[in-house]
Amino acid sequence: MNHKIILLVEDNPDDEALTIRSLRKGNIANEVVVARDGAEALKYLFPEEPLPGGQNQAMPELVLLDLKLPKVNGLEVLKLIRADDRTRLLPVVVLTSSDEEPDLIESYKLGANSYVRKPVEFHEFADAVRQVGLYWLVLNQPPPLFRNEHE
Repeated sequence: MNHKIILLVEDNPDDEALTIRSLRKGNIANEVVVARDGAEALKYLFPEEPLPGGQNQAMPELVLLDLKLPKVNGLEVLKLIRADDRTRLLPVVVLTSSDEEPDLIESYKLGANSYVRKPVEFHEFADAVRQVGLYWLVLNQPPPLFRNEHE
């Protein structure tokens, strides 16, 4: 399967729209699945029931994760992603407005692949999202085991 899905975990509708728009402007046409809180993200990543026909849900190739989320915060989502063998190697980029040093440190302690602070200006935000998408979806080569499980 060559279909690379991006899981965007974002509760702010404006940031969601800007992120998707920025990916499209950067010619990143991958499907973007949006989870608007941490519980939705976990339900997507760890479905309780298979899809109709017994199919497994497609794992994303990349997770863009906000930290300040309702229901289950981003750090808890990251912790659960890293604790499960199915998602342990999944690239997770924390994309947040938090500039708090404890959030940065804890994100890396829990296994974030990258921590990107959302710039306030649209053109800076668009450029940051475009660069993140290009790196993780085009340039980065995932581990062979992870790649084989999802192809």
